[in-house]
Amino acid sequence: MTNKLSFDTPLYVLAPLAGYTDLPFRNVVKKFGADLTVSEMLSSNALVHGSIKTYKMLERSPNEDPYSVQIAGAEEDIVRRAVKILNEQEGIDIIDLNCGCPVPKIVCHGSGSSLLKDLPRMAKIIETIKKTSNKSTLSVKIRLGFEEKNHIEIAKLVEECGADFIAVHGRTRAGKFKAAVDYDAIAEIKAAIRIPVIANGDIDSYEKAQWVLKHTKSDGVMIGRGAVGAPWIFHQLKTGNSEVDPMLKHAIIMEHVKGMISFYGDRGVVMFRKHVHTYSKGYEGASALRDAVNRIDDPLHFMEVVDRFFRENRQIYEGFKASSISCNC
Repeated sequence: MTNKLSFDTPLYVLAPLAGYTDLPFRNVVKKFGADLTVSEMLSSNALVHGSIKTYKMLERSPNEDPYSVQIAGAEEDIVRRAVKILNEQEGIDIIDLNCGCPVPKIVCHGSGSSLLKDLPRMAKIIETIKKTSNKSTLSVKIRLGFEEKNHIEIAKLVEECGADFIAVHGRTRAGKFKAAVDYDAIAEIKAAIRIPVIANGDIDSYEKAQWVLKHTKSDGVMIGRGAVGAPWIFHQLKTGNSEVDPMLKHAIIMEHVKGMISFYGDRGVVMFRKHVHTYSKGYEGASALRDAVNRIDDPLHFMEVVDRFFRENRQIYEGFKASSISCNC
């Protein structure tokens, strides 16, 4: 296993999330506390057929060290060819196989969580990656089963096929993203296998992450949707402090928007609008901000409006905090 990755203390991992965990977002969470970042899920077919968009998604930020690339695939030969392409890419430490995606267009092609219905095929693909890859580490992301749970069988197979660690989303494919997460099942996997286990599913706060680590005895947590609009959750976990200074939030948001525009050019403005919506949730004046940024195309103007909004809200908070302290005296 790569010496860049240690399970001596809990590992805090950013989960792949299509349309959100691109390079600018990963750069931000890595800078402010995440131990490991994972690319958005890449199609093995798209890699093999030279998709420009897919190759763009392979790019990593200089601070993503270690860096994991997640692939999906259902055919041994295609996966083998995709891994050979990744072998030529520098800066990749981990290849992660997705065996958990529940999206119909992925499942209908036999990839993602569809592999949980065909464990012999899943085993062959894991073994193919293990034999072909020149990267130091192989990980696999799973769910608890397809229709019904058979999580122990799946986890043991992953271990036997040579994976170095496993990430477990605590739902079956049938549960998609709505069923209750079965943290007991993740704990059962942890007790049944020897390789490290990363817990995933509905971890949306510092307190929830701490509880999941304790309950499952897992070696880390993987956070996806819980980091959207709140990437400072990794800073909270890394520092052990549930409080986040509004100045830090402001800095993270501005780092993110600047990164989006730097990486995507003018298109970054349009792409960041959805992030403005999540970052401003719960703030006074959020609706007006969203309306304003939806009408702005110029990058400098866009950044000025976003900066002003969060700066003013930070100052309101700081003023309120100062007056509260004054009253307590």
